[in-house]
Amino acid sequence: MKFSDLSSPAFYENAYPFYEQLRSQGALIPLAPNVVITGHYAVVDALLRDRRMGKTYMQSVVARYGESGPEQPVFQALSRMFLMINPPTHTRLRSLLMAAFNARQIDLLRDTAQSTADSLIDAFEPDAQFDLVSDYALPLPVNVICRLLDVPVEDGAKLGSAASHFGNALEAAPMDAAHLAAANEATQTLERYFKSVVEERRTKPGNDLVSALIRAEEAGESLTEAEIISNVLLLFVAGHETTSNMLGNALIALHRQPEQLARLKGDASLLSKAVGECLRFDSSVQMIVRTAFEDLEAAGHSIARGTMVFMMIGAANRDPDQFEKPDELDIGRQLQGRLLSFGAGIHHCLGARLATLELETGLGTLLSRLPNLRITNLDSLQWRQRNTLRGVESLKARG
Repeated sequence: MKFSDLSSPAFYENAYPFYEQLRSQGALIPLAPNVVITGHYAVVDALLRDRRMGKTYMQSVVARYGESGPEQPVFQALSRMFLMINPPTHTRLRSLLMAAFNARQIDLLRDTAQSTADSLIDAFEPDAQFDLVSDYALPLPVNVICRLLDVPVEDGAKLGSAASHFGNALEAAPMDAAHLAAANEATQTLERYFKSVVEERRTKPGNDLVSALIRAEEAGESLTEAEIISNVLLLFVAGHETTSNMLGNALIALHRQPEQLARLKGDASLLSKAVGECLRFDSSVQMIVRTAFEDLEAAGHSIARGTMVFMMIGAANRDPDQFEKPDELDIGRQLQGRLLSFGAGIHHCLGARLATLELETGLGTLLSRLPNLRITNLDSLQWRQRNTLRGVESLKARG
């Protein structure tokens, strides 16, 4: 195994044969000096919950981009996000964000998600081809996150390209000079925009997430302005591609398994299970990276202090030691154990509840409104050239 295996055309097209080979070679496979990779559910599940595993974000930037890497604006912004930070700072940031990102706030977005899904479908021209990615799967979560942040949807759409360029920095494989420059420019564009939003909310607070973060306090300590801007930026970017890619992956999986699609159409009560099974079968998030802060053991395997572990979520979700017939999509499956697609432990995805709501709404509305929907490019899909976030460029369809 080598790093280039994770960025080959074959991997981008279909990573699952690689994952099968990875699991067959053992629980922890050397990838580089002090770097191992695993695709075993038991190991990934144990490591994600082990407090002795953590983030070494800037060290990984140096390893990929050299000593000047941490000076780049995109990595400076990422380093302030709670996603990249260890306790105790992570604990403070996450607690403040959770106070603003609570269940009641998310449930209030259910009507927004539903009305957005309906209006997007209303805009499809009868008998005309449309793109389920650009015309539905992407604008749905963008509309919802804009509502959560109380920024104009038009602004969210205009910032979509910047969000995509910024998202490239979340990939494990290093960007080339052109992509790095684009990511830096995108970071500055997004920071300028959200700085103005924060300044506006300081004088005119509302019921939105940005206002809540400004107000939030824990033990008398508030978020700094830089922390607010960086973490709002994170939520905005995460609200774009992770959910839209997952909705696309679910549609592909169901349309490639027409008997499962027919089963779901015939029984709407299976929708929640179907979303969970699609998250297992082909998750948009494929990889999580952690570093061992101490010598430790996971599922009976030793890991030395300082070792970086590439945890392949896509492989763990298809581990036959955990799931019966894992390569089959079964929307009635009783999932055994925890779903790893949203991570686990202290870094479990803060937006998991919102993403699930959007997926159930987006998928359910398509099935009810367009029961005869056909995807016309299933045999010629163009997968994004990414190894951390999996998704397609477009899904051509007719209703």
